[in-house]
Amino acid sequence: MKLFGILGFPLGHSYSPAYFNEKFRREGIDARYLTFELEDLAAFPALIARTPELCGLNVTIPHKQRILPYLDTLSPEARAVGAVNCIRIRRDGGIPHLSGHNTDVIGFRNALTAFLPTLSTSQHLLPSGTALRALVLGNGGAACAVRHVLDTLRIAHLTATRHPRHAGEIPYAEVPRHLPRHLLVINATPLGTHPASAACPDLPYDRLTPAHCLFDLVYNPAVTEFMKRGAARGARTCNGLAMLTGQAEAAWDIWNNG
Repeated sequence: MKLFGILGFPLGHSYSPAYFNEKFRREGIDARYLTFELEDLAAFPALIARTPELCGLNVTIPHKQRILPYLDTLSPEARAVGAVNCIRIRRDGGIPHLSGHNTDVIGFRNALTAFLPTLSTSQHLLPSGTALRALVLGNGGAACAVRHVLDTLRIAHLTATRHPRHAGEIPYAEVPRHLPRHLLVINATPLGTHPASAACPDLPYDRLTPAHCLFDLVYNPAVTEFMKRGAARGARTCNGLAMLTGQAEAAWDIWNNG
């Protein structure tokens, strides 16, 4: 039996085990999908060594960037993003070879472009000639994939983070003055994830308008506090479930055909 799984910490909120194990049952695939909660990646090589049946891993918070030194190769997209959420494991003579990929990119791109038509109805609320701009909340591995997609779609963006270090990053205290010109707000933090579902990013929600669109990468719960507060101001909202399923199917293709 082949094994697959998800690597991260904590993992109680993850929908991936249910998604993949149901897929295996439905499609008659002889495989299991497990959770591998590792707070410290120093234990990762031992995990690979003692689990020879392991063929692939998803990677989630907080390891999408930290995992890079443990991998043998990176796909061009993972290298461009600087983060990995999918690992393909192949063994030659018992020696594992780990290749890192980023399926968050395709998952987010497809989910966002499906959501983008709702943004076009907001354009008449923008000053004439003003281009769509995005505000990305957070600066972890998921945010890296989000920014990469925004770049490919030629959507200008700023990143709000607690500790700005690079051009294009701002502290949360500066968000209020940028919010009127950034209609697409993307939560790339874990804030609001079950069981801490009452949490949400620190935004001036009273400054949101019906012209704003809020995309939350969190999918559990289905309607996050971030989305609720946006909807209360008339903003359009979307959760991360479509992104999750999109990246999961892309990972499955890599594990089997990559």
